[in-house]
Amino acid sequence: MADSESPSYLDPLAISRGESLGILARNVVEGYRVGEHRSPFKGFAIEFAQHREYTVGDDPRHLDWKVLGRTDRYYIKQYEQDTNFVVHLLIDGSESMNYGSGKVTKLHYAKALAACMAYLVLLQRDAVAVGVFDTETREYIQRTDSLAKIHHIMNRLAAFEATQQTNIGVAMSDLSRIAKAKGIVIVFSDLYDDEEGFERGLQQLRFIGHEVVVFHVLDLQEIAFSFTGRVEFIGLEGAPTLETNPQDIRKSYLEEMNAMRKRMQLACDRTGSHYVLTNTGNSLAETLSAYLVFRQKITAR
Repeated sequence: MADSESPSYLDPLAISRGESLGILARNVVEGYRVGEHRSPFKGFAIEFAQHREYTVGDDPRHLDWKVLGRTDRYYIKQYEQDTNFVVHLLIDGSESMNYGSGKVTKLHYAKALAACMAYLVLLQRDAVAVGVFDTETREYIQRTDSLAKIHHIMNRLAAFEATQQTNIGVAMSDLSRIAKAKGIVIVFSDLYDDEEGFERGLQQLRFIGHEVVVFHVLDLQEIAFSFTGRVEFIGLEGAPTLETNPQDIRKSYLEEMNAMRKRMQLACDRTGSHYVLTNTGNSLAETLSAYLVFRQKITAR
């Protein structure tokens, strides 16, 4: 499905499987128990916790009218029972994500996977924020805990077109400045970028206390390289075009690709982040449910 046709990225089967599994917080995050998450803070369930700015879809009954009268700005009152942990979804919107050997590009797959996760997080009454980046953060949808905002999120994702190069380190650094409270950061990227910058970005997020999950989104052909005949490979993000017989370079390509994947996984391991190899040849339901099953196991430890 092309992004211009419909903004709906919600795969019914992926959502159905995901609902039964949920997205559990692996570490103690600065949130409160609403669904499955125990608060690290003390107090009564009705105790006032904080204000946050009103966003479209919030229940106007929770507006703080006194603050409105003093500041002429709309703020929602949150109580200990109502606040929640935040999942930050970061999507690589660089030009290399436009590649797809089949009907689905890496970018579309990443958008759809992020949208399904956003829906599941909001469904369990936790909060989500979404960012899209290339050389810098281009789109940022501020945190919301309103399920009604899922349509706004999908519309913003559908409107984004990938044309630039990548700087994932800058995007993670940006997020570390924006998101001070501990939460979960989930990155969707093909990771074709500066590896040292990538690891520095992971370190910054982990230093704050975020749990970080990296979905390494690759096309089936990028993983298997099973092209036949003479093929013209069109370079993305400034890379040159190459016409060759794939069999002549398959061995060296796979060696380089596997080595890169290993380095990225080691960078995640060194920073205490979780690496998930994501093959766009697999269905969204398969990818999402496999990850959530794994997540349930490690959370239960």
